[in-house]
Amino acid sequence: MSNLQQALWVLLLGSLLGFELIGKVPPTLHTPLMSGANAISGITVLASLTLIARAGDNTALLVLGGASLAFALFNVIGGFLVTDRMLAMFSRKS
Repeated sequence: MSNLQQALWVLLLGSLLGFELIGKVPPTLHTPLMSGANAISGITVLASLTLIARAGDNTALLVLGGASLAFALFNVIGGFLVTDRMLAMFSRKS
């Protein structure tokens, strides 16, 4: 089995496991889990920036780094917006 096939199997199994686990999370735990996901996505942003910085003239690495940066930023920004909206539901109205 090639490295690409192994990587695709890990991606597939990780996606299925993540989907199954997140589907069973009660709403009261959503905000702490979203904060954890934002921290992980922050690490992904740093890894993406490192990949882009070290890519040099390799177009494939630049595209991969750019795509991973875009997805990670989308996740971080969306996570903060959802967390802010959930916390606003608990604030006192004046």
